[in-house]
Amino acid sequence: MEGYGNDVLAIAVSRNGKLIGSGDKKGNLIAWHGDTGKSLTGAIKGHSHQICSLDFSPDGSVLATGSFDYTTKLWSTKTWQVHGKTITCGGSVSCIRYSPKQIFGGGDDNKISEWTVPEDALPQDTPQEQVPEDTLPENASEEQPKTKILSMASTVRNAYILGHLPTVEELLTQDINVDGNNHNSYANRSLLMARKGDWDNALDDALMSISIQPSLTGYLSQGIALCGNKLFWDAMKAFDLAFMFTDEDSKTIHLLLLVKAITLFNANQHQQAISRVQELAVACPNADILACRVVEAYLHVQLGINALDDECHRDAADHFTTAINSGFFASKHSIHLEYEVFVVLFGWDLKSLWQTANQKRCHALLRAGRLAEAHKAYRYMMDTSDEATTVCCRDWSIAFEQECRALCTSNADAALSVKDYDRAIELYSAVIDLDPLSDTIFASRCTAKLGKMLWEDALVDAQKVIELSPSSYVGHQLMHASMHGAQRYGEAIAAFDNMLSKLDHVPDTHTRELRQLYLTSSEAARAIQEVSHARLENTPHRLLNTNTGHLCDRGAQIAAFKTSSEYNELLLSMMKNANADLRMGRIEKVVEIYFRSVMLSHRWEENEPSLRHIQDKNVYKLDLVGGIMKLQSFCRTARDADYRWAWADTCCIDQTNNVEVQESVNSMFVWYRHAALTVVYLSDVPPSSKSGALAKSVWNERGWTVQEFLAPRIVLFYQSDWTLYLNDRSPNHKDSAVIMRELGDATGIDPQALIVFHPGMGGTREKLQWVSRRKTTMQEDIAYSLFGIFGIHLPVIYGERKQNALGRLLQEIIAQSGDITCLDWVGTSSEFNSCLPASITSYEAPSFAPPSLSEDEMQTLVSSLRDAGAVESAAQLYITLDHQTAPRFSHRRLRLPCIVFAVTEVTPRPGRFIYAIKADGLHDLLITTKDKLIPFSRTMPIQQKFLLVRPWDRNLLDPGENVPVDSESNSRALQLVVRLRQPISAFLLAQERGEEYKRIATNYDIIAQVKDTAFVHDVMDVRTLEIL
Repeated sequence: MEGYGNDVLAIAVSRNGKLIGSGDKKGNLIAWHGDTGKSLTGAIKGHSHQICSLDFSPDGSVLATGSFDYTTKLWSTKTWQVHGKTITCGGSVSCIRYSPKQIFGGGDDNKISEWTVPEDALPQDTPQEQVPEDTLPENASEEQPKTKILSMASTVRNAYILGHLPTVEELLTQDINVDGNNHNSYANRSLLMARKGDWDNALDDALMSISIQPSLTGYLSQGIALCGNKLFWDAMKAFDLAFMFTDEDSKTIHLLLLVKAITLFNANQHQQAISRVQELAVACPNADILACRVVEAYLHVQLGINALDDECHRDAADHFTTAINSGFFASKHSIHLEYEVFVVLFGWDLKSLWQTANQKRCHALLRAGRLAEAHKAYRYMMDTSDEATTVCCRDWSIAFEQECRALCTSNADAALSVKDYDRAIELYSAVIDLDPLSDTIFASRCTAKLGKMLWEDALVDAQKVIELSPSSYVGHQLMHASMHGAQRYGEAIAAFDNMLSKLDHVPDTHTRELRQLYLTSSEAARAIQEVSHARLENTPHRLLNTNTGHLCDRGAQIAAFKTSSEYNELLLSMMKNANADLRMGRIEKVVEIYFRSVMLSHRWEENEPSLRHIQDKNVYKLDLVGGIMKLQSFCRTARDADYRWAWADTCCIDQTNNVEVQESVNSMFVWYRHAALTVVYLSDVPPSSKSGALAKSVWNERGWTVQEFLAPRIVLFYQSDWTLYLNDRSPNHKDSAVIMRELGDATGIDPQALIVFHPGMGGTREKLQWVSRRKTTMQEDIAYSLFGIFGIHLPVIYGERKQNALGRLLQEIIAQSGDITCLDWVGTSSEFNSCLPASITSYEAPSFAPPSLSEDEMQTLVSSLRDAGAVESAAQLYITLDHQTAPRFSHRRLRLPCIVFAVTEVTPRPGRFIYAIKADGLHDLLITTKDKLIPFSRTMPIQQKFLLVRPWDRNLLDPGENVPVDSESNSRALQLVVRLRQPISAFLLAQERGEEYKRIATNYDIIAQVKDTAFVHDVMDVRTLEIL
């Protein structure tokens, strides 16, 4: 370790052994590298007399020297300049020692002195503990520079690198003062002046250097100075001359070209400078590309800083991004050591360039409103920072995160409010990355994900909210919404119930009141169950699931509903619906849609599948035998029309269960009435048939199909290939005038009744006529098929025979309604009661209708009766008839109010069972009976009585308005007499036992007419007869 020309009197070593200080008897101080032993400084004239003692501060940042010149000095180990004021002592200092806060010294004044370390003696820009290790690189003291461009002593170069320009200027000026012909000193001082922006002095020193001796450094300094003076053309010539001194060294040439570009950049020729660097990288593929990248990156950082200053934040962000993406930061080289030429010439801080670029990019993106990008840039920086950088950036990082969180949160809230879910999610995610413990932010991001229908992602956030705030109901509410959206209904319901339990226990009264707006899952389920059971009361007990192909009883239907998305959606919506009316309306609508069913109306054919054929099987997978193909096609048709349930009478009723059969028969009209659709399958109507094919179908001949068409509100007819009849694609064929006209002509049913039919006992005779030509496989079914049409419920007793079944039906009609029009028939008497027909075919002929009278004709006949003095007798008859009770029919006995005409003579006439009949008060008439009668007359009487009767119909009393009888005119009574005078449909009774009678069946209507109305009251016998 050489460097002194005098005796070395004192040596000190720093605590970490990185630095060595020494002093000689001339007062010169030299610093050495503790590991290599190489000098870090030249001989520094520190004192006027010998240095007797040295000591480093505990952290190695300061070296204290004591001298015989009665002073103690404190030296910065970074700059090797004196810090603070020189400490004047009472005598020569022969010993000096450092403590953390004090300096102790002793000398020939016979005492120990103590001084507090002055604050200005401590460097403020670098942490003290890092100074010994980071002051200068190990090889910083080498006399040979890394490039020919730098021709200067190591002390000057090191001062340049450390940014201590006053030291540089002092050292160079000393050199010039010592040797005025040192061209390097002038050139280097020119570079110093350029660093300071003193362009005139820089140019003067450069010219002086060149005048002494032209050199690379001289022309380089001249080019830089000329550029600073905006003399670009002259500067380029100076740079060109500098190339003459490169000895054609490619590395030197390459660096010189980059220096030239940097100089242009510093002269505000930004685009030209960057273009030159880019062109250089392309044109010199074998050159140092890394240097080009370093320069380009640094220039872009400068442009970014300039843009930031001008508040052009987007441009700034782009420049910083370009610098970061340049690729040089990925280099393993120590850039600040490798390219110290840029540090010396231009004062570049390459060591912190990466940190500067990243930090400023983060701020630029933040200011530009590119918040998500700002967060990503920040995360990139922190993830790629080493430990030292992370520590160094801690304060900056805290401040940036705080600002970024605030901006991202406010902007995310705004995005969420306008349903910009993507942006909201992105920004909330950035906030969460910076602060992963905010349940509020997780809840907001969850809400945005719900809006985006990212159910599973939202669920993760909801679970985090619960984890962070377990006592809050919000997390459970969000979990419910997430589960709901993901169709994880059971978990969604449980989450909602959990939310309600949290609301029950919140201390805030207003929040607790929210609980009143909701139902628990059990409460909502009960409400749905009530509506469901009410709806199913009007549907068959078994239905085919058109989706699965399986037959389901009512329990299975309910179970399917409870596992369906419709049920769970309904349940969840009900739990959140506070309005009872809206809630019930919603339940009814969903239940109706879910359970809506399609009924099949068809003609039974051979090998129809029964319940046992399809029980616990998939109908779609059954062998296509018998009626299976029809059943499959029916189910598919219903399914394709978006109906879940279907019913076919062949297989959906347990025919072996009498109770079920009875209930089905009595409920079938209701089932068809409440079905969403009835499909009528016409197996004998070929595809593409024309109008008229429906009328010819056997379907129109079957007994059950009458109610299967009248009951439904919506009907569609399908041909044999399951295409729509007449290709009519309207939603309801009852709205088709063409089809309804054809059906009306074929059935004889009133067109209005075909479209809108109301069950009941009105129009009994007409309804009986509708089915008079219909046929059923089971003879009793002709009566059972009418139960629903008349709105009657009776026991179903297969085997009772059709006369009994029809008799029970007609007995119930008369007993309930008093309608006796069903007694108007011709044919064979029933064994049930002689007043009833043995077969429905007896109603085929229309009932007798007397000729109608016009208003004028009625008034004329009323006047004639009044003139004939028939008013009193008419009034008495009116009163008598008005007091008649309604007919009663039970236990096969009919008690029937009648107007009775005694038969006085029965005389055979030519032909089978043709008789002339005479009766009191009636014109003579001929009848044809089913059985032989015994002739008799007044002169040849028999014991058995025969009566011709007109069943009393109360509608004859007042076919118009119900107005009290006018005592003066007795118009109503007289009008009644006129109507009674009209021809009537009567029937013949034969006395059996006592006052019991049986009806004599006839082949044709018995049309009778009163003989003389002048004595109507005297000839008319009104009484109630008991008919067997």
